[in-house]
Amino acid sequence: MSSTVTTAKTPAVDAPSIQRVLVKEVNWLGDIVMSLPALRAIRKRYPDAHISILIKKELAGFFDGAKWIDEIIPYSLRKGLRGLSDRKRIVAEIRARRFDLAVLFPNSFDSALWPTLARVPRRAGFVRDARGLLLTHKTAPTAQILETHQVHYYLYMLRQTLGIEGDPQRFALDVHEPHREKMRAWLDARRKRPKGKLIALAVAAAYGPAKEWPADYYARLIDLLAEQHGAECVLVGAPNEKRKSAEVVLKSKHGALVAAGETGVGEALALLALCDGFAGNDSGSMHVAGALGLPTVGIYGSTRADRTGPLGERTQVLYKPLECSPCLKRTCRFGHYNCLKEIAPEEVVQALQKRGALGRG
Repeated sequence: MSSTVTTAKTPAVDAPSIQRVLVKEVNWLGDIVMSLPALRAIRKRYPDAHISILIKKELAGFFDGAKWIDEIIPYSLRKGLRGLSDRKRIVAEIRARRFDLAVLFPNSFDSALWPTLARVPRRAGFVRDARGLLLTHKTAPTAQILETHQVHYYLYMLRQTLGIEGDPQRFALDVHEPHREKMRAWLDARRKRPKGKLIALAVAAAYGPAKEWPADYYARLIDLLAEQHGAECVLVGAPNEKRKSAEVVLKSKHGALVAAGETGVGEALALLALCDGFAGNDSGSMHVAGALGLPTVGIYGSTRADRTGPLGERTQVLYKPLECSPCLKRTCRFGHYNCLKEIAPEEVVQALQKRGALGRG
């Protein structure tokens, strides 16, 4: 992870005048993990304030175990005219709570428009997506901050707009204990080798195939872990990743558990907390695993690990610096995906072993 960027400070908004804070969270699981140090910095700056999180409904479970957050406001947006009524409802919910301050982690126009229409008097965020006039406390990201790890992106915004300092290492996750017990029972009912190590794999990625290590490689990884270490694998991910997970299992000789599409976000977090290690694509599950302190191996192709690598001391990135990468594309413009194919399953096993996921070598 890149070192902290130093910038001039902005005078802080007086803490006693801030009694109710709205934080608009980002829209991707991995980004939420990388925003956590900034969110914890807000709590530290306003320890007595009521802090509410506005977040997409499907991601709301991420905060099930976060007792330091006072309220979760989940929302969903439909298409067309129904989406307009959804937006009106969001604005009404914000207005009814009479927030003193809104902190906007996303860069979208909507995320600034809603608290503006809801008459939140202080609105802090980056000047992006033509929303500068909607913000009362604003800054623009510098070229330097856009080249550092994304965890610093949110901290920079807080520092420049509200004078809030944060610690990029404060990304610990909160596991909801009822979820942990539910997922422990789920595993007990399905595991074939309960005495072996349990390794989570994320075999798909929402970004596209340029982030996805081949299914054949994952199948080989499952078999190597079973044959060399007696380990069992569980495949995690979103509902739309269940098909890719099933494909991988069918290609392997030893099989694996499939949790993709079987859990909500809060349950998935708890499931990962029960695993001994993680390997997978640059994905939300990878970020969660790293932040949980699991031995985590991230497999990178088209994206930049220096900007979006997993957080945590027990993480490792596997990446082949080819002439054409990182291209940041969703699909390979040459059609070969060699940046991913040149990472062998044996390398992933070695990295997991090095990080302590498989016990003593």
